Amino acid sequence: MELPGPEALPHLRTERLTVRMADEMDVPAIVRYYVENRDHLRPFDPRRPAAFYDEEFWYAQVRQNVVDYYSDQALRLFLFAHDDPDGVIGIANFTNIVRGAAHFCNLGYSVAAASEGQGYMFEALRAAIAFVFGALRIHRIQANYMPHNLRSGKLLQRLGFVEEGLARDYLLIDGRWRDHVLTSLTNPEWRPVTISD
Repeated sequence: MELPGPEALPHLRTERLTVRMADEMDVPAIVRYYVENRDHLRPFDPRRPAAFYDEEFWYAQVRQNVVDYYSDQALRLFLFAHDDPDGVIGIANFTNIVRGAAHFCNLGYSVAAASEGQGYMFEALRAAIAFVFGALRIHRIQANYMPHNLRSGKLLQRLGFVEEGLARDYLLIDGRWRDHVLTSLTNPEWRPVTISD
């Protein structure tokens, strides 16, 4: 598949952040993010194979992320602070995009331990959600969190997500099946893609 150049990929700027898809030059920073935050992220992530922390894995993943974006399957974004543009401080992934009668996706995110509590994820997600609702014409974003993760729950509430229920044994996180609170945010200005677009 012939893909457009990197200039066509989402590149969002907020007051303190650049929120964009990664390219191959970012791979060392991505690996550093996951290695340095391994213990911090472990309670919230599935168990990672050893290869996940290797640059070779991420060179392939960065290329796959572009294919997934252009095939309307996922948008995987990385957060870079303006005062440290070469370091990744977080990720925001909009995955499992479903079209047809649905037009929804799932949101997952994480932020570096050193950057937690500074409002970076709220800032990044406000911009990313606007892009996903506007440019990608998604109608519904689903985001789920473990009940004890109060920080994540408060973040989603601030962004306007509505709690919809509890899913028992929803995801295999850190080697155990974990319950998750289900939330969603819908796009009140959603409109279908037309031939003139």
